[in-house]
Amino acid sequence: MTEDLLQTDRTRLRRSHQRGSFDRAVVNAILDAQPMCSVGYVIDGKPYVTPTLQWREGDHVYWHASSASRALRAATGHEVCLTVAILDGYVMARSGFHHSVNSRSVMLFGTAHLVPDEEKQAKLSAFIDGLWPGRAATLRPNSAQELKATSILALKIEEGSAKIRTGGPKDDEEDYALPIWAGVIPVTTQIGTPIDDERLTAGIEPPAHLTAMARRF
Repeated sequence: MTEDLLQTDRTRLRRSHQRGSFDRAVVNAILDAQPMCSVGYVIDGKPYVTPTLQWREGDHVYWHASSASRALRAATGHEVCLTVAILDGYVMARSGFHHSVNSRSVMLFGTAHLVPDEEKQAKLSAFIDGLWPGRAATLRPNSAQELKATSILALKIEEGSAKIRTGGPKDDEEDYALPIWAGVIPVTTQIGTPIDDERLTAGIEPPAHLTAMARRF
């Protein structure tokens, strides 16, 4: 596995290139921090983008889909574009033109392929345990029908790039003397205390792998 992702014409940043990174560790850290992603593909010559959840294992990223979905058929064996974005703050400048956001994002390109049926259960368990370590072993096993109805797609993390913006506004030099507030409004993701299901059997408390998650953020 190389330390850097492939630098190609479609992954090269044409503007603000100093914010770009092809470092695999940087890309992996962003993928690991945000499970929500969007996958772009083409159906009958028209573009579609589907939001879903992704997880990373080594140099591959995975996502699941219904075995009957059009998205699955359009992505399998074809090129896709997978993106992840994290909003870290609103950057308030002294002019509308220089307002921005602090963010971390990744864009990956490649050919998606189906995970074999015999590997589905292990991948789904890894997905669940990646978010809530130890939870998969506590759950009812997936039925044969549930596994049949679910497909998992994989994409090798090979061609792509990350883009990161941090810091305050970059105003025009003459604007710094203007009597206008400027700075950064931080944006954070917060995980709250678990809320019981209305039909939860009396006496069952949230397990440690859920309460610990709330404490991590």
